[in-house]
Amino acid sequence: MQRKILGIICCSILLLINTAAQAQSIRWQETTIPMPEAGPKGLETLLVWPDLPGKHPLALISHGSPRLASQRAEMTAMSFLPIATEFARRGFAVAVVLRRGYGRSGGGWAEGYGSCQATNYKRAALASSADLHAAIDYLSTLPQFDVDRMIAVGVSAGGFATVALTADSPPKGLVAAISFAGGRGSSASNTICQENALVSTFGFLGQTSRTPMLWIYAKNDHFFNPAAAARFLHAFNANGGNATLVETPAFDTEGHTLFSTAGIPVWSPIVDHFLTSQHLVLLNEKLPLPPVEKQKPPSQLSIKNKKEFDRYLASPPHKAFAVDKQGAFGWSSGRHTVDEAKKKALTTCQKFSTSHCELYIAE
Repeated sequence: MQRKILGIICCSILLLINTAAQAQSIRWQETTIPMPEAGPKGLETLLVWPDLPGKHPLALISHGSPRLASQRAEMTAMSFLPIATEFARRGFAVAVVLRRGYGRSGGGWAEGYGSCQATNYKRAALASSADLHAAIDYLSTLPQFDVDRMIAVGVSAGGFATVALTADSPPKGLVAAISFAGGRGSSASNTICQENALVSTFGFLGQTSRTPMLWIYAKNDHFFNPAAAARFLHAFNANGGNATLVETPAFDTEGHTLFSTAGIPVWSPIVDHFLTSQHLVLLNEKLPLPPVEKQKPPSQLSIKNKKEFDRYLASPPHKAFAVDKQGAFGWSSGRHTVDEAKKKALTTCQKFSTSHCELYIAE
């Protein structure tokens, strides 16, 4: 009888632990946000939120813009899942929104700034801001999003869009914003189309922006280097903006990639310090990372490349890993479909292979 009672107690404890773990899980959903200007396709969006009761302050994440126009259609919201998860772990309900003309978002590319010889960064800024406003309006109708106390986060062109959002009829609930390597018009390494015009646009945005902002640039950012970032900051704050710039040490071979999965150990403590200063610590402890399903790596991979397989396992869905008999490999993740990931993985593997690559896993 005593054993039976102990068994019931143990089972009850395990049930409570399991229930608590489920309650603290991270959920995600791929969707589209309606916007008349985006047509029937809407705006491609990834939603990520903590599975906890009630609404959660919105963290709106904005992507960058590739130099090559042909690469815009390849972009996906899903590729930001690890980054979005970091904000969800801190209690935010996250939306990664692809603006018009990127990925599967409709409406055509709306935020062009003209030619490199005749730029119109102001027009581009306002177009980007319009997409973010449309996203916020829609997200306010969803039960898990609290837009009355929200933050905006962006990288590169998305950082520039985030700055624009703070200046262009900023949402009433926008309490803080973060720009990683924000800017537009990088045409080559350490080259910005009409840099003075971009500086002037930051000054223009500073005239109406009052949201506390954190700007983060890496020392070895060759798109918008520290000297350019300092010019942006001076123009912005001199006209009334409220931004603080943090320069990080060199990151990898290109600091412009800091806001990435690999950069999380570097940028997350900086973000946490800023959130604390803005009284935006939402949870006493960060939620645990979602578990990574274990898979046996291909036996022909070297010890070093087996670690690369671990990176693949932790990467976002719609992914595939290809390998040949000698251990050459390629993988792709965060694509629109698994078929896209398969094709990309095989193509990448074949670049390094002297034989024939085959798919090892796809999911």
